[in-house]
Amino acid sequence: MRIARFPFGDGGGLRFGVVEGEEGAEQVRLIDGHPFGEIRLTDTRVPLAELRLVAPILPSKVVAVGKNYADHAREMGGEPPAEPVIFIKPATSVIGPTSPIIYPTHLSARVDYEGELAVVIGRLCRSVPVERAFDVVLGYTCGNDVTARDLQERDGQWTRSKSFDTFCPLGPWIVTDVDPSDLELVTLLNGEVRQRARTSSLLHGIAELIAFVSDVMTLLPGDVILTGTPAGVGPMRPGDEVAVRLEGIGTLTNRVVARAGEEREAS
Repeated sequence: MRIARFPFGDGGGLRFGVVEGEEGAEQVRLIDGHPFGEIRLTDTRVPLAELRLVAPILPSKVVAVGKNYADHAREMGGEPPAEPVIFIKPATSVIGPTSPIIYPTHLSARVDYEGELAVVIGRLCRSVPVERAFDVVLGYTCGNDVTARDLQERDGQWTRSKSFDTFCPLGPWIVTDVDPSDLELVTLLNGEVRQRARTSSLLHGIAELIAFVSDVMTLLPGDVILTGTPAGVGPMRPGDEVAVRLEGIGTLTNRVVARAGEEREAS
């Protein structure tokens, strides 16, 4: 099941729907209410091509995991950590497919892409045992942990560098029935492959991450865990297009733009 989110109706309110059909001829069947718990489908169907997809969920928090691929840990000048390294990205950083990533040219000279598998939590939970971790998962989507790399290095911690508005693209939808244990992850910059890995290379797997994070904080329905990025991270500039593609899920594509009024400076 592919669950999307989009403005619908005269008031432009956001609705959830299930994407059905073959590529190029997809229809979206509206959900009555939200996708948590038992999903109630309506009889209303709309062509996917007529909808503007937004982030498939707006989480109360995004819990991201650093250095969770050994090659990326070494790429950043360190060794793989013995336990997950976690940090928070605010809900205000979340955008959806096709929305622009806004480059803060007034503060940063290097903004990087980081393609990742994102886990969407399906119900309120705390201290979830590893063996029951997948019971609390709604599904999976593509994520991009956009990072102002120079600010990360300057600050010595990660909050500012990863928290700008638009620095957490998610989408295009949530897939509920994919096995996340060995998916190919590819990140492309202007059509060129920059990252390629498989989720089987995660140092700390999805069940372990859910157990670890939920021992620290209560997770709410819709919260997102970004599972980490592989080697190959690199800079983007205004005008670039970045795409994160996950096998069995889809492709999340965003363009990079300068802040309003700074186009000349960024050119």
